[in-house]
Amino acid sequence: MKKFTLILLSLFTSWCFGQQVVTGTVTDSSGTPLPYVNIIEKGSAKGTTTDDQGIYSITVDANTILVFSFIGFETQEIEVGTQEKIDVVLLEGEALSTIVVVGSRSPKRTATDTPVAIDIIDMQDIITKSGKIEINELLQYTAPSFNANKQSGSDGADHIDPATLRGLGPDQTLVLINGKRRHSSSLINVFGTRGRGNSGTDLNAIPASAIKRIEVLRDGAAAQYGSDAIAGVINIVLKDNVNKLTGSISYGTYNTNAKGDFPAGTPNTDGNRLDTENDGNIIADDKSFDGGSVKITANYGVEIGDGGYANFTTEYLSKNKTLRPGFDFRRGFGEAAIDGFNFFANAAIPISKKTEIYAFGGRNYRDTDAFAFTRNDGERVVTSIFPNGFTPRITSNIIDNSVSAGVRTETESGWKIDINNTWGKNNFHYFIKGTLNASLQDSSPTDFDAGGHSLSQNTTSLDLSRYYPNILKGLNIAFGTEYRTENFEIFAGEEASYATYDVDGLPITNPATQTQPTDPTGALRPGGSQGFPGYSPANEVDRSRSNLSVYADAELDISDSFLLGVAGRFEEYSDFGSTTNGKLAFRIKATEGVNIRGSVSTGFRAPSLAQIYYNLRFTDFQGGVATETLLSANNSPVTASFGIKQLDEEIALNGALGATATFGGFTATVDGYYISVKDRIVLTGTFAAPQIPNVAEAQFFVNGVDTETIGLDLILSWKGNFDFGDVSATLAGNINNMTIEDVNNGSLDEATFFGEREKAFLLASAPESKFAFNANYSKNKFNAGVGLTHFSEIVLIDFTDAEDVYGAKITADLNAGYRLTDNLKFTIGGNNIFNEYPDQQNDGETEAGGYWDAVQMGFGGAYYYARLDFNF
Repeated sequence: MKKFTLILLSLFTSWCFGQQVVTGTVTDSSGTPLPYVNIIEKGSAKGTTTDDQGIYSITVDANTILVFSFIGFETQEIEVGTQEKIDVVLLEGEALSTIVVVGSRSPKRTATDTPVAIDIIDMQDIITKSGKIEINELLQYTAPSFNANKQSGSDGADHIDPATLRGLGPDQTLVLINGKRRHSSSLINVFGTRGRGNSGTDLNAIPASAIKRIEVLRDGAAAQYGSDAIAGVINIVLKDNVNKLTGSISYGTYNTNAKGDFPAGTPNTDGNRLDTENDGNIIADDKSFDGGSVKITANYGVEIGDGGYANFTTEYLSKNKTLRPGFDFRRGFGEAAIDGFNFFANAAIPISKKTEIYAFGGRNYRDTDAFAFTRNDGERVVTSIFPNGFTPRITSNIIDNSVSAGVRTETESGWKIDINNTWGKNNFHYFIKGTLNASLQDSSPTDFDAGGHSLSQNTTSLDLSRYYPNILKGLNIAFGTEYRTENFEIFAGEEASYATYDVDGLPITNPATQTQPTDPTGALRPGGSQGFPGYSPANEVDRSRSNLSVYADAELDISDSFLLGVAGRFEEYSDFGSTTNGKLAFRIKATEGVNIRGSVSTGFRAPSLAQIYYNLRFTDFQGGVATETLLSANNSPVTASFGIKQLDEEIALNGALGATATFGGFTATVDGYYISVKDRIVLTGTFAAPQIPNVAEAQFFVNGVDTETIGLDLILSWKGNFDFGDVSATLAGNINNMTIEDVNNGSLDEATFFGEREKAFLLASAPESKFAFNANYSKNKFNAGVGLTHFSEIVLIDFTDAEDVYGAKITADLNAGYRLTDNLKFTIGGNNIFNEYPDQQNDGETEAGGYWDAVQMGFGGAYYYARLDFNF
């Protein structure tokens, strides 16, 4: 018995002396403590986590190895030896592993760890490897289901590109900056191949050089974020770096040699190129390049207190027009000119260890210039002013102002509280140049202030969240409230921009007693500025509304492998009622590197103020023939007289199922989705309107169609480090099939209400498939990259009701860079280097009057550029 007792005592003594308590703190590279870091003994399940101050304590065997791991940071392994205190600094990992802000309010989620599909796009990496100068262009070739491209002959849409996710409308994607709602544009798209009847957010108003990363949530999120999030959410995270000046100077230009078989004398081919510097259809010299673009950027940050910062960005862009082959009635077919200046700031001021005041915002100014349809002769041309006819220029001043400020704090019990107010306004002011008011005849001016529109939005929010690491495997709960007000205005232009004058030069107020001027053939000379008639006092609008919402969501790690998320949101609008929506999501860790994820949610989108109140009388060119058309406000008696109902909310049902896999340097995400939208708001076809004075046709905003979309997003990425250099490759693809299930025309004629032409434009919001392959190589000071993008076939209906088929195309991009010094890097490259164009259409009946419509691959041709990046 004594011997047995001695053995037990020896074993116990040996075990006690073989154990030791290790303590320490885990921080990031800036010294900020990291809470809830996982710490385990290598080769066992024994472990702990840091507390909310980054402090840990663990009893371990002698000579063990501790593994420190935290989402978004590189894992570290440290041998304990005889150490009793080990402080650890974790380094940030790859962009795909960074903690996401959008889609999950949990502090533990990454792009491959979330229950829904999220893209994390490192903007600095993308910018330095691409010649694309605007955010829409960058996302078009990076995010699989994002689509945007330049328009032509689309009035305001020539100046603000409509963009879509998963083929839905521009207003069905919500945009956030640093997690706060961004205001929409005041422009409502009337023409163009996508986004008809929709208002979107102008992403190009945000300087790309101010952005740290972009998070694209590709899943219905109305239950989390509210209206406009049917297709998903784009969250823009601003830079917060300090003590470093970075920037770039770049120049690029387009190849004018458009591919196609054009008849001799075609506008904008050799010998017949429209002069962009002079008005009146003057012919310019031939040129091999156009659309020259200069962009200058700078970003700098300063430290404020302990861990605070103020980061500033400025950006200047000047881009000339491009011109491509068109028809005689569309001599100005091409992209708009832009002169713009951007300023953005992002700041956080620490008040205490757990409290900070933050603010961000900026101002974007753009002066844009685009050609309208040509007036060659007839009653719209005054030959004493423009002997050879004229191509009006629609120019605009677009100003976006925004500011967001708030207070973030964390209580002793772990509650994170965020009180915020965000205000933003878009002002769009038209100035029509190189034109005339034909009813003023010889005395007409040639430029006009045509008025414009504005949209302002103010959002006050309170958000609370708390993470409980010891409830099962971790629970995050969040709830909050939001109060939002919106105001939409249309302001009138000068009288000559909208009025029709009599032979005495007086505005016609009584057609029975006043005589309208005629041309030599006896045709009545129309009033208003040609190209874009100004807004009149009768068009003026000043309407507001408010919205109150409350939300709650929770994410629970039931086990190490199973996560469950739930969200709900109630919203009440002052002008149309209330709605409640919910979301359920899950993620299962099937193996160490493989996750299965899915979600189902309901959603909605309230009709915008612009869709309810926008109205304008304009000249619509259909197959080169000018027609006076009235776009009547939804609340107008004229609209009601045609049997059009008042607008209601869009209702959505979203479902998604996908998988993610990570094995060493390889990552894959595959996500299928289903989106059903009832009562989508669209712009109707044109109704004959002989009963309306000076108008031939009328159009309306309606809850016109029900659609269903089934699709698949695929992202495969790989990175390897070798003796000969670092290599990375990414394949991002989207397959998207939208169908129109019902046309809600009631007793109205379907072909007029929403006919085959309108259906084709809606379905062409995204190609049925888009795949982008990008490969990059770097070694010491040198890097190079190649990108291939495949766009599937697009079919549109032209003004003769014939199909315009645009076959599948592949565009190729190429770039090469060399670091001249530690502070300077030089890059040259080309986008669409083989000068690919969409298939040529020859009947002159396309939407924009050129040989191509504005399909996703664009119609600009090859673009060549050089850029100098600097950092000090």
